[in-house]
Formats: sequence, C-alpha cells, structure tokens
Amino acid sequence: MAETKKETKTPETKAGAKGAAKATPAKAAAKATIRIQYFRSKIQAPVKHKLVIKGLGFTRLNQIVVREDTPSIRGMVKTVPHLVRIVS
Repeated sequence: MAETKKETKTPETKAGAKGAAKATPAKAAAKATIRIQYFRSKIQAPVKHKLVIKGLGFTRLNQIVVREDTPSIRGMVKTVPHLVRIVS
C-alpha cells in the first residue's frame, strides 16, 4: 500500500496569487481630504463619543489626522465638535 501526500496551499501562496492578479489603475482620482485635530480630552465624555474619537483614528491629544472628506467623516466630526476641530 502506497501512501499519498496531499499538497495544501499555504495562506501566503493563496494571497500571492490573488495579489498578482489584481492590477492597479494607472491614474488614481484625487480625493478631497480633511485635517482634523483632537484638542479636548475624552475622559468625561460619553462612551459613544469616545468610540467616535477612536473611529476617527486619534490616539493622543493635539494630534492631527488627515481623512477623506466624506459625509460619514463629516458626521463623526459633527457628533463631537466639542472635542475636535477642523484645521485648514
């Protein structure tokens, strides 16, 4: 009786095959961005506000992040105007 081995693909092999199949577009459309500064502490803020700050990507006070200017990001900023400000 002969033993047969099954060859299995590793996750790296699968990912490599998928990544090679995708082609990146030569021309990327320029997207509008918005700069937001986290300037007030979230310590006494409600939990929902803390989650919004985390969702915007802030990790420390006085940090400025650049995000894509979309209605969802604008809505998040509108939720916590007392903690963040839009920087030009």
